[in-house]
Amino acid sequence: MVTPELSQSKSQFSPMAKSSVRTKPSSCFSDGFLYLGAALMAFLLLWSLWSYALSHSFDPKTSAKSVADTQAHQCVQENPQVNLHYDPPDETFYDDQELSYSVEKPIKNWDEKRKEWLKHHPSFAPGARDRVVLVTGSQPKPCKNPVGDHLLLRFFKNKVDYCRIHGYDIFYNNVLLHPKMNSYWAKLPVVKAAMLAHPEAEWIWWVDSDAMFTDMEFKLPLRRYDYKKHNLIVHGWEKLIYKKKSWTALNAGVFLIRNCQWSMDFMERWSSMGPMSSEYEKWGEIQRSVFKDKLFPGSDDQSGLIYLLYKEKSLMEKIYLEGEYYFEGYWVDILPTYDNITEKYTEIEKEDGKLRRRHAEKVSEQYGVFREPHLREAGIGKDSWRRPFITHFTGCQPCSGDHNQMYVGETCWNGMVKALNFADNQVLRKYGFVHPDLLDSNTVTETSFDYPDDGPW
Repeated sequence: MVTPELSQSKSQFSPMAKSSVRTKPSSCFSDGFLYLGAALMAFLLLWSLWSYALSHSFDPKTSAKSVADTQAHQCVQENPQVNLHYDPPDETFYDDQELSYSVEKPIKNWDEKRKEWLKHHPSFAPGARDRVVLVTGSQPKPCKNPVGDHLLLRFFKNKVDYCRIHGYDIFYNNVLLHPKMNSYWAKLPVVKAAMLAHPEAEWIWWVDSDAMFTDMEFKLPLRRYDYKKHNLIVHGWEKLIYKKKSWTALNAGVFLIRNCQWSMDFMERWSSMGPMSSEYEKWGEIQRSVFKDKLFPGSDDQSGLIYLLYKEKSLMEKIYLEGEYYFEGYWVDILPTYDNITEKYTEIEKEDGKLRRRHAEKVSEQYGVFREPHLREAGIGKDSWRRPFITHFTGCQPCSGDHNQMYVGETCWNGMVKALNFADNQVLRKYGFVHPDLLDSNTVTETSFDYPDDGPW
């Protein structure tokens, strides 16, 4: 036990008891130690950073790759295919003050100009070979036929549906881009302007307002036309041009034209037979003198195209007359086949569960591939029970109502309704509904889970 006195005595001689004497030197030492430690740590940190910088010098490519890798791991990219927000300041053909979209002004070196534009817009380069822009249109004024505007709207909807399913762009024009190039000649100024407006597209596809897609799964066989580098695709028959000299040897209401200099030059020649030419009347006389079955005196685009092929057979090296499938088909021949086609396709789907499976519209092309093995025996084109690719209501004139007198008006209108609903069923199916009666546009039926195995047909 320690006595109070001893305790007091010890406290006087304890080191802690001497704090009043030693506090200042001890504080200085402690602060100095802390300062030195902090300085040492700072030095080591700077040394580490400097060493890392020497061994990992900045590389723009490495940096860009790092950013790209980061973006690649994002769940959703805004637009993984093309950059719609990028137009560099580099000069292109668009900066040429002499550039004209008019069908009267020729374009030179178009292949080089397109190539240069794609070079400055690299995100558009992948897939350019298969890129298609569909172009269609109608007259500026309302239709004379009371149901004309409604029918044209449905024809346009049909084209929009097809383009959406297959990823094609579409342009609808309803003004004359050249005041004299009216009626059937109005398409050529629009096609040329579309070429200039879409240098990213390899093909411009003209489809008349009275033509509709009736096989929503069929896709243009573009490789077929690349094989011999054809630049213009049109539905026609060579023997009718050179042997029978008929003005119906092909149909110019639907054509696919490559976006290239050859096409620019060819359209310049083709357009020179139209109303903008001072020799327009003469061309009408020439066409009628060659094609004895031509019914009217004026020069038209179809007779003009056939005449160019007739007089210059070497054009066949670049112009492909498609006759194997319905690149466009005459509605009178096609319309009676719809019911049998519907029955055949229903039988196929009853046998193959893959084709009955519900799926998103965006993956429709895959199901078209699934169906192909079942269609091998169907044939293609005339006398086939495959869905016709395009049904063309030539001669019906849905807008003016001045249909060819060989048809009864109701035959045209009812035929259009049936064809539109036939095509619409292929679209509505992805949304869970169908028209049970192709002549009734108002009524739809919700499809059952395993439709059409127990559907309304």
